[in-house]
Amino acid sequence: MLNKREDIRNIAIIAHVDHGKTTLVDELLKQSGVFRENQEVAERVMDSNDIERERGITILSKNTAVTYKNTKINIIDTPGHADFGGEVERVLKMVNGVILVVDAFEGSMPQTKFVLRKALELKLPVIVCINKIDRPEARPDEVIDEVLELFIELDASDEQLDCPFIFASAREGTASLDPKTPGKDMVPLFETILDYIPAPTGDPDAGTQILIGTIDYNEYVGRIGIGKVDNGSICVNQEVVIVNAHDPEKSKKVKVSRLYEFDGLEKTAVEKSEIGSIVAISGIADIHIGDTLCAPEHPVPIPFQKISEPTIAMNFIVNDSPFAGQEGKYVTSRHLRDRLFRELNTDVSLRVEETDTTEAFKVSGRGELHLSVLIENMRREGYEFAVSKAEVLYRYDEGGHKLEPMELAYVDVPEEFSGSVIDKLSQRKGELQNMGTANGGYTRLEFIIPSRGLIGYRGEFMTDTKGNGILNTVFNGYAPFKGEISYRKQGSLIAFESGESVTYGLFNAQERGSLFIGPGERVYAGMVIGENPKQEDIELNVCKKKQLTNTRASGSDDALKLTPPKIMSLEQCLEFIGTDELLEVTPKHLRIRKKILDPTQRKRAAISAAAKNQ
Repeated sequence: MLNKREDIRNIAIIAHVDHGKTTLVDELLKQSGVFRENQEVAERVMDSNDIERERGITILSKNTAVTYKNTKINIIDTPGHADFGGEVERVLKMVNGVILVVDAFEGSMPQTKFVLRKALELKLPVIVCINKIDRPEARPDEVIDEVLELFIELDASDEQLDCPFIFASAREGTASLDPKTPGKDMVPLFETILDYIPAPTGDPDAGTQILIGTIDYNEYVGRIGIGKVDNGSICVNQEVVIVNAHDPEKSKKVKVSRLYEFDGLEKTAVEKSEIGSIVAISGIADIHIGDTLCAPEHPVPIPFQKISEPTIAMNFIVNDSPFAGQEGKYVTSRHLRDRLFRELNTDVSLRVEETDTTEAFKVSGRGELHLSVLIENMRREGYEFAVSKAEVLYRYDEGGHKLEPMELAYVDVPEEFSGSVIDKLSQRKGELQNMGTANGGYTRLEFIIPSRGLIGYRGEFMTDTKGNGILNTVFNGYAPFKGEISYRKQGSLIAFESGESVTYGLFNAQERGSLFIGPGERVYAGMVIGENPKQEDIELNVCKKKQLTNTRASGSDDALKLTPPKIMSLEQCLEFIGTDELLEVTPKHLRIRKKILDPTQRKRAAISAAAKNQ
């Protein structure tokens, strides 16, 4: 017999990157009384990870809960970036409705379409929240039309089309039902959640059934499975069986040692949870996303969509440069292996494989951002290692034809730059699908392009559009291989000997291209110290001091003027490195280097590679 649990609502907040999801959750927490009145609260309190705070993006989905009018509202804040789309798909199975947040100026963006499609496919009701209504350039009426067009394009049902619209300023903490009437608080949004999002249903008398949607990890208790109680109830010390819809062989008896529910930002230990509750379960070592916990007498797994496969891979290698082990705390292959396999506890879209050498591991992920976040986290934890250039993962069909991952790229650029963007993306095997006008005099271009065509392009794109372009991508399945792409048009400037860079050597070197280092920096032979505008690599001696003579002309020793070095971020370094180069990552430095440091061996390897390709 199905029952409704009227005192609970389960919702997810979905949106494109930077449309204000996390700020909105902050306000719902504040206004529901989760914090004491005098409590200091950080901005974007849900983005707990340092990188999330710095970059202003959500990487991991987070659970929280607020109470309004005696109803517990479980809220899941989801990532907006395409590389973390796997997180969004999974958490939607835990909720009964979604709040779609859309920027009142930018309107509906590619990722809005991606996350909304997932929600509509699961027949979830949607509340549309037009956020940033206080922006001077806000255009709510046009954005409403854009969102409704998107619903129609995604074949929404009549009930889904008849969704409520809320107009909010998450920063000000206000919401209203009318774009022209400023709100006072978040009450209209709370009321709409209670009225429009259905209460969870389930059979309280049936056997236990809980689908695990996300995994948390804690050093002390290990893996923590998070899911919704679909049927029955669950209590501490209960015996359950783990089964999985994609793995019929899996069947393992385990015991629930601890049970938690969410309350504000905390997990509260409980003895028992009923249908509709979102719970966290610890004490089960071998718990994975997609597992169903069932009563032993009735083990029926809940169907679950497969996790999106990785499309891009790079090798993580033990650092063997001349400076190896000088800056990092964890430097051995055992350290590297343990850390990468530990990441698999929480990141289900990641794959780690051992290679034919113990010194290197193949790590595959959903995109460059996905892997660069892992690299940055490890670097901050004190790890020292090297990574190779990202490469896409190919597949083969039954006829043995090579298939490669494709992306849908949406580009918004000022009109004067559209020609150069079309030209660059066409060279990278992109096919223009659509061209139209976007807001604010921008041109909207839509491309289908191989994932490898976008590797190393974002930095170039920002230069070409003078920082005014917006590039968004969504994975679009596999298609036949499109042919070779020539990646980098520039060569590298390489240090000829080890030592410390001096002004005199750098002054002579800067005529050859733009440098990545300034004076007084330690370099080693084979390290890349700059970029040559031509395609060839050049070796330079930047440690060379000026020969002193006994005759000096007045003025010859005036300070030599150096151009400031080009300091590159982690992403820019990953984009820049070539297939014969590595990026040395330490807690203090990012150094680009040649895989083969010795110049003679490097030339031999280049000759034999060229002979093979002929």
